Amino acid sequence: MEFLLLVVSFAVILAGALLFTNAVEWIGHRLKLGEGAVGSLLAAVGTAMPETLIAIVALIGAKEGADQVAIGAIVGAPFLLATLAMGLVGLFAYLYRERRETGLRLDAHGPTLERDLIFFLIFFAVSLALAWGAPDPIRIPIGIVVILAYVVYIRRTLRGGGEVQAHGTLDPLVFERRSELRTDPPLWLCVMQLLVGLGAMVGGAHLFVEELLHIAESLGVEAVVLALILAPLATELPEKVNSFFWVREGKDSLALGNITGAMVFQSTIPIGIGLIFTDWELSFNATFSIVLGLIGGLLAYEVLHRRDRFALPVVIAWFALYATYIVVVAATA
Repeated sequence: MEFLLLVVSFAVILAGALLFTNAVEWIGHRLKLGEGAVGSLLAAVGTAMPETLIAIVALIGAKEGADQVAIGAIVGAPFLLATLAMGLVGLFAYLYRERRETGLRLDAHGPTLERDLIFFLIFFAVSLALAWGAPDPIRIPIGIVVILAYVVYIRRTLRGGGEVQAHGTLDPLVFERRSELRTDPPLWLCVMQLLVGLGAMVGGAHLFVEELLHIAESLGVEAVVLALILAPLATELPEKVNSFFWVREGKDSLALGNITGAMVFQSTIPIGIGLIFTDWELSFNATFSIVLGLIGGLLAYEVLHRRDRFALPVVIAWFALYATYIVVVAATA
């Protein structure tokens, strides 16, 4: 029964992702947002927000001794995106290279990609620099600056998000029955479809987590390994299925923006709140995940931004970074 529910939950996530990606593209088109802004803001924040809110609520309202669990969730999300999620997007690009018009060459908005990765590298590095537990007069002001930095990021992304996606490249809105007329669907219907898709992804992801944890526990996997590896993997990765659909279609600005935009969001808002509300004394595993995440981000900057293509050796390196973390966590559990 648990395996059946696991399959059902994954099917719900896929269906939600299809609705979400279709709605995001139409909302970006209707609002005349560039593809870079659509991927890095609408798609990224939409999928990152639910899980991030859970971590933030748990952090602010946590009982004594729960800080490390919440901090682990906060730093684990950007690490996962900068390693495993990047690797999977690169792998899909490689597998579908014959279908993609550009093959392995990247067709993304360069300035948006560069901005995303630079913001991520700077502020994720700040979280590492303060890992020793800085005093309140230093840590709290920095936390406020980190949060405000995301406001600056939004303004810059909206101003320089690239070209608006052409009408002819959009699939008909799923919820629009008059789609054969090829007229723009009403914005409220696009938003409704987006919320339904997001709800399906979030609900499916939570069911996926519960069933995965039940199966893992029945197999005798230790609780600490579940908390540090399986839970973050199950909560973050399913909602990034959007990127796999987009990269298959050659819509790299949307595919990568969905990931790099989430990396920026999660390396500013949640980390800023963590700096303000905790002493930010990170465990070895949390610190190690930040180091590996920064390496993954540097690889993305070098290959995706500077070389403008997906490279199989780097894809393997992203997977290796995540595998290294798993090995270390399992060894120290």
